[in-house]
Amino acid sequence: MTALPQPQIAVLGAGLVGRRHIDLLRQSHQLSAIIDPAPQAATLAAECGVPHYEALDPGLEQARPDGLINATPNQLHRETTVTALLAGVPVLVEKPIASNTADASAMVDVSDETGVALLVGHHRRHNPLIARAKSLIESGELGALQVVHGQCWLYKPADYFDVAWRRQGGAGPVFINLIHDVDLLRYLCGEVTSVTALHSQHGRGYDVEESAGALLRFANGAIGTLSVTDNVPAPWSWELSAHENPAYPATDGFCYLIGGDKGSLSLPDFNHWHYGDHPPGWWAPIERTRYPMSLEDPLRRQIAHFSRVIRGEEAPLVSGREGLETLRVIEQIKSSAAHNP
Repeated sequence: MTALPQPQIAVLGAGLVGRRHIDLLRQSHQLSAIIDPAPQAATLAAECGVPHYEALDPGLEQARPDGLINATPNQLHRETTVTALLAGVPVLVEKPIASNTADASAMVDVSDETGVALLVGHHRRHNPLIARAKSLIESGELGALQVVHGQCWLYKPADYFDVAWRRQGGAGPVFINLIHDVDLLRYLCGEVTSVTALHSQHGRGYDVEESAGALLRFANGAIGTLSVTDNVPAPWSWELSAHENPAYPATDGFCYLIGGDKGSLSLPDFNHWHYGDHPPGWWAPIERTRYPMSLEDPLRRQIAHFSRVIRGEEAPLVSGREGLETLRVIEQIKSSAAHNP
């Protein structure tokens, strides 16, 4: 059987995230064009040997890509994604899917109406250990889920806030960082049905939260807690403990705990705690099963998956609707926190 050709994919937005996609697409010979009005983007396109376009419409019309990775600022996601979908071009839009759920809903509606695929860049779902964890949970090894905890503690240095928008509302760790954790816990543990949250900005004093905590109820009855801060030196975040991104110094440990009535699991170190053959009870010896971690790049796997979606071989792992539901939980966290100062 002859292998199908690799889809040619354009990248809209050549900032930090866009450049990571560009590098990976170059390696797989799938980069078709770079679309970005910045002069640096034109230079980058010349280095990559692909066309450069300052605007999306001519880029779609002339480059005619098979797919588009949308790495523009959040407030541009709706307009640019809808333009591509209406042109019949599947889109992988970076997280969050949009700045608000109203825009996200409009994007999902267009995808549904046109039948053109919309994916959201919650790339952590593409990590093989997440697929393994989901399989373990769904197999019943942990039993009925009871409690869930997610933690994202990290430290952003002073110069991070030299950019004005990072000191303003909407730019804090809930929207920037915790959205990843919410998405993974939704994927692993099910839908969230209620949220109560608090936040604080007492450390730096900027007009944006630097710490937040949330209490969640899942549809299956499990209770979850989330804790996030960008003002604490600590190793307890996915960025540091998952070994996914070489930009972050790797540490050992975990940032998620998932507990059922038959066992518990820590991630991403993947320790499974259970009683084995012993009758369950707090006096019984508890056993640990350790699973090796895979270090495959989830961004690379995400692009390979996007290619298969474009060719009609797979359904989106993180659809537009999944991105919308994750954003909905984040909005509920921020709304609850705003009413509980």
